[in-house]
Amino acid sequence: MNKIRKVIIPAAGFGTRFLPQTKAMPKEMLPIVDKPVIQYVVEEAVASGIEDVVIVTGALKRAIEDHFDVPNAELIKNLQNGGKEKLLEDIQRISEMANFIYIRQKGPYGNGTPVLSAEPAIDNEMFAVVWGDEFIYSTPPRLAQMIKVYEKYGGAVISAVRIKNKEDLRRYGIAKVTSVEGNVFKIEKIVEKPEPEDAPSDLATHGAYILPPQIFDILRNQKLEKDGELYLSVAIDNLIKTGYPVYACEIQNGKYYDTGNKIEYLKTVVEFGLMHKDINGEFRKFLKGLNL
Repeated sequence: MNKIRKVIIPAAGFGTRFLPQTKAMPKEMLPIVDKPVIQYVVEEAVASGIEDVVIVTGALKRAIEDHFDVPNAELIKNLQNGGKEKLLEDIQRISEMANFIYIRQKGPYGNGTPVLSAEPAIDNEMFAVVWGDEFIYSTPPRLAQMIKVYEKYGGAVISAVRIKNKEDLRRYGIAKVTSVEGNVFKIEKIVEKPEPEDAPSDLATHGAYILPPQIFDILRNQKLEKDGELYLSVAIDNLIKTGYPVYACEIQNGKYYDTGNKIEYLKTVVEFGLMHKDINGEFRKFLKGLNL
């Protein structure tokens, strides 16, 4: 059983739900107060023991690479001259968090394509996948909880959350499961975006994955769906059919932030603004004073 050292972060989408903002700026770089969404994603991975961060990009995504690069000499000099040493330390730490590897996405639409595109950087190891435009804020980190399940049971592991509103079941891949212990379940099948009455449970499996390198061959040989897309969930179902064990880890002490759509993004900004030590007092006062 090898240590989980690498994570793939797909970040090649067009961000159409945020146009025109994302016409020239990656949706993964939308700010949550003073940090972009993707930095929260990377910080979770690093806090879970990840060493190599493989970011799969597309056109107009250069800002992501620049963000995780070392700060330029002019910015360093400006901060030093301004006596902003703490801020300088903060931005220097960004590039030192992990080894960053960038790969351009190639292939059909679908969330399986960036995973397959990253194969050359994985080197036949078990690896993690997390999306670049959403995250779960939890203690301990979501990926750390999943790695603990992997270390105990082996196999593949998917993060899972309970869907409280029955109508929302149609938005996710819902797992048919059998209980193993506590917050750990063995997945028998994943039903992608079912109608609420057809959902096999209220357990949505999405957001983060620990997968074996066998998934690459499955994706490579997988037929595209009717919409022409290559789905990771279908590949995982095919992995289960081979007899490979796949577990769901219901994330504890956490909250899911889907920053890939406008309303949930705005809710996230407000919540994190209220938690930010530099602005929470004044921001709370402002919100209370609104005539709603």
